[in-house]
Amino acid sequence: MTATVRFAPSPTGMIHIGNARTALFNALFARQRGGSFVLRLDDTDVARSREEYAEAIIRDLEWLGITPDRIERQSKCFALYDAAAEKLKAAGLLYPCYETPDELERRRKRRRARGLPPAYDRAALKLSDEERAALEAEGRKPHWRFLLPNYETDPFETRRSEITWPDLCRGDQSVDLTSLSDPVLLREDGTYLYTLPSIVDDIDFGMTHVIRGEEHVANTAVQIAIFHALNATPPIFGHHNLLTTASGEGLSKRSGALSITALREVGYEPMSVASLAVLIGTSDAVEPMVDLDALTEHFDLSHVSRAPARFDPSDLSNLNARLLHHLPVESVADRLVTMGVASDKVSEFWEAVSGNLEKLADAVGWWRIISGQMQPVIAEEDREFLSKAAGLLPEEPWDGETWKTWTNAVKTATGRRGKGLFMPLRKALTGREHGPELARLLPLIGRQNTLDRLA
Repeated sequence: MTATVRFAPSPTGMIHIGNARTALFNALFARQRGGSFVLRLDDTDVARSREEYAEAIIRDLEWLGITPDRIERQSKCFALYDAAAEKLKAAGLLYPCYETPDELERRRKRRRARGLPPAYDRAALKLSDEERAALEAEGRKPHWRFLLPNYETDPFETRRSEITWPDLCRGDQSVDLTSLSDPVLLREDGTYLYTLPSIVDDIDFGMTHVIRGEEHVANTAVQIAIFHALNATPPIFGHHNLLTTASGEGLSKRSGALSITALREVGYEPMSVASLAVLIGTSDAVEPMVDLDALTEHFDLSHVSRAPARFDPSDLSNLNARLLHHLPVESVADRLVTMGVASDKVSEFWEAVSGNLEKLADAVGWWRIISGQMQPVIAEEDREFLSKAAGLLPEEPWDGETWKTWTNAVKTATGRRGKGLFMPLRKALTGREHGPELARLLPLIGRQNTLDRLA
């Protein structure tokens, strides 16, 4: 079965790693089935939606390797939402209510005191035309609720009404509509809440599957009922677990916590972000995937855990390092040259330093060391030793065996071995105590630079 799926963020902030998880789940699901991926910008909140956020979302998805087949904006679809609302009103399924928030809260408290679920009591259905006119004359404007199909003939005599669906992540799900309030679809000011526009768009865009976070599970039964009320077939649903911060807190677009833009700017590779976003919180091992094709092959919604997954940036750092260690030079050559690495040295340089990088930007520091922009670290007690080592330095050309040839000669001449032999040489040549194998660095440093550092 082919698939048409969507990622539907609101352009009210920067998307974070949790949002990216949903986007990637949908994109990979579509790729596996030769389907299409729609980016739907839920921009009906005119006060908070910003074009710069919409552009940032598109840019972040492209950085992750996701190119939408279509980009849609809810702000262009109000006529469709209005038509759907009128259809529900005409069917008696969308009815006006005039209670204030305080009045509704008092009713909920009374129901709780009686041991009843705090669902809306449908009192507005009992209002006569004259009573509604009187309320409106007071200046009250109605909000509009969808009448849930949880009764047989009398909406005040509810009965158990199960809505079930086979969830792609959670297995068979069932919700009893009698435990729920009739949902508000339109506010007093005439603006739409999320529910109706989302359903209308899913129908209009031909969505076959809706894959989203588990916070929407409770809404799904209501949405399925509205699909049926609009004479439409609901899509297949899947609700994946959520990502939290390392301390267990929820992620937020407004706070900018772990935003994709921020992760990109600090130097993480897109595939390390994508790999962790998709594989964390599943039964699969979290491994760095080299591209989206590899991640697509690895992806399986049935492997998603029911428990929330904690996202720790240190895990991303480790994964990023592992990814870099295995990337072929062809995938990074252009960026290395842009960073200043000599184009004729890129392959040798990458072979030498890739195993010691956490982020690609770290390569700049090693190139500066190789090209001479560094300060040797020489202890006073090692000066004579380093002077003798300089005198034993082989003539060029150098290759991967030069380091071994040279240090063997130095060991014979000075009697030093182990750390006492290698550490002074490393600190003098690189200014650091740890780093790439000197057998690979030495030919890149060159004989003159080496002599200058040992002096």
